[in-house]
Amino acid sequence: MDFLFIADPLESFKIHKDSTLAMMRVAQAAGHRLWFCQSRNLLWKDNLVVADCQSLSIKPSSTSWYELAELESRALNSFAAVMMRTDPPFDIEYLNSTWLLSAAQRQGAKVFNNPSAVRDHSEKISITEFPELIPPTLITRELSAVEDFHQKHQDIVIKPLDGMGGMGVFRVGSDGLNLASIVETLGENGARTLMAQRFLPEITQGDKRVLLIGGEYVSFALARIPQGSEIRGNLAAGGKGVAMPLSDQERGIAERLAPVLNARGLFLVGLDLIGGFVTEINVTSPTCFVEITEQTGFDVPQFWLNQLEKALS
Repeated sequence: MDFLFIADPLESFKIHKDSTLAMMRVAQAAGHRLWFCQSRNLLWKDNLVVADCQSLSIKPSSTSWYELAELESRALNSFAAVMMRTDPPFDIEYLNSTWLLSAAQRQGAKVFNNPSAVRDHSEKISITEFPELIPPTLITRELSAVEDFHQKHQDIVIKPLDGMGGMGVFRVGSDGLNLASIVETLGENGARTLMAQRFLPEITQGDKRVLLIGGEYVSFALARIPQGSEIRGNLAAGGKGVAMPLSDQERGIAERLAPVLNARGLFLVGLDLIGGFVTEINVTSPTCFVEITEQTGFDVPQFWLNQLEKALS
């Protein structure tokens, strides 16, 4: 089968741990043909959604690790599967890509994740659908609302809705030091909506990434543990990734959410859990395939491919 990966430039991949590359490797090893383009290479042309794309071969070398063939223009519905793996931010151009991908779906393309589901699913606000599973949370543009929330909970975390990798995450303790300044800066004086959550001290045991694939869950999580005085466990912010089996509580959350989200076309999801609370539901390009596989022996890329082939059958 021909698989098209829409992703960031190949030269930007961190080849020692990139989940998209892990998907590509296992698909190629299984005999599937790989194709690559960036989201900017999607076009509506001659009444079809097409991609100016290139056939891709993954090589064993750690330096020159890929080879691209000549550029071709192919309709998206000519691929067995289209994987949208472009990293956030979810800006207007990302949104434009989802609209083109939705048009491709109407023409018969099979896109993972479903672009309309991605478009309807804010990775942070989506947790409000499951209020019994989340920590005390506030979503607002109003400084006064954040001040009231802080007064009630004393120790809180504030973050922008469109951040990734721990960018723009601030903790404000009981002294309220710099609360107004943080809200005004992050919120651009009320122009941007922010999320505030009660600080969860369990972050010291890790911000756990739980992978849901094809309506099932991976039985190991990657606990991203903050280092030193840092409160962010994100690997991009210097957190240490430690794979561990899901607890009974985490398994229960995964069992509940996996079929619900998969039924909406969210084939691959990354739940973020701290202390048994769901803090984010990531659907754009969830990661941690390689770290879990290397530390536990559970082959996440192969599990992903098995689930994908099942979905395509």
